[in-house]
Amino acid sequence: MRIGEIVVGTDGTPPGGAAVEWAAREAAHQRAGVRVVHAYDGDWRSARFDTTCAFADEDKHLAEAVVNDAERSVHAISPAVQVLTEAVPGDPTVSLLDAAEHADLVVIGSRGRTGLAGLASGKVGRHLIAQAPCPVVVVHGRGDGGTGPVVAGVDMTDTAEHVLETAFAAAADRGAKLVVAHTYLPVAPLWGIDLPSSAVAGPDEDAVEHAHVEDLVARWHGKYPRVPVRILVRTGATAAVLAGLSRDARLIVVGHRGHGVVAGALLGSTGTYLMHHAECPVWIARVPARDQRP
Repeated sequence: MRIGEIVVGTDGTPPGGAAVEWAAREAAHQRAGVRVVHAYDGDWRSARFDTTCAFADEDKHLAEAVVNDAERSVHAISPAVQVLTEAVPGDPTVSLLDAAEHADLVVIGSRGRTGLAGLASGKVGRHLIAQAPCPVVVVHGRGDGGTGPVVAGVDMTDTAEHVLETAFAAAADRGAKLVVAHTYLPVAPLWGIDLPSSAVAGPDEDAVEHAHVEDLVARWHGKYPRVPVRILVRTGATAAVLAGLSRDARLIVVGHRGHGVVAGALLGSTGTYLMHHAECPVWIARVPARDQRP
C-alpha cells in the first residue's frame, strides 16, 4: 500500500496542528506529498458585501496565514516533503471532499473551534467519513504517533482484508507490533434469556472466534513476516475494547462499513464514541474509489 498524496484539513487550532504534524510524519514514511486545506466560511459576507471589501480580504489573509503556518510545520518535521496549500472560502466538507478526489489519504483533527480541524466531532465529520473517496485518519491528541502497537479492529465481513492490509503495512512502516482485535456477541441459550450475552460465552466459543481470526491474519502475516502479531478476542462492546487499547496504541485501524460490529463502527454509535474517546489516531480504511472494480 503506497500513498502518493495526503490531504490534511486544519483551522490553525491545536487539534488542527496535530493533524498536520501526523500527516507530515506519514508523508515522510510514505515519501508522499502533502496538500494542506483550510476552508473559511465567507459566504454570508459575500451575500451582503462586495467580495473586494475589507471583510473578505481579512478572511483571506487569515486563511492564508493558517495554511502558511501549516506548511512551515510540515517542513520542520520533514524538509523533503512537498507541500501544496489551499485556502478557500466555502463549506469545509465540500472543500475537503473536492481536495480528496485525487488523494490517497485524508487527515483531520478530532476537535476544533471551527473549520476542518473539528470535522470529526460532528455531523460534518460523519459525512466526510461516509463520502470520502479514500481512507480517512482522525488524529487524537499529539501528532507524533507515540511508540505503542498498531491495533486492527476486524470482524468477519469482507472489509477485514483491507483493514489487515492497511494495519500490517502501517506496523511494518513504523517497526511496530500489531494487535488484531476482534469482538463478538455470544449467542445466549434460551434458558439464559435474562442474562447479558457477554455473561454466557464459553471457552469453546472463544476458540472458534479465535480460529476465524487466525485464518484472516495468516495470509497477511505471510507477506509481513517480521511484524510481531498478537490476536485479541473479546466479548462485548467494540467501542470499549478499542478505546481501551487506544491508551497504549499509536494507531487504530478499522473498516468504514459492513454488517459486523467493527466494520460498521465509524458510521454508528460505536464509531461516534471512538472518534470522541480514542487516545490515538484512528485510520478508517477503505479502498480508494479509483481503485474499486465495478
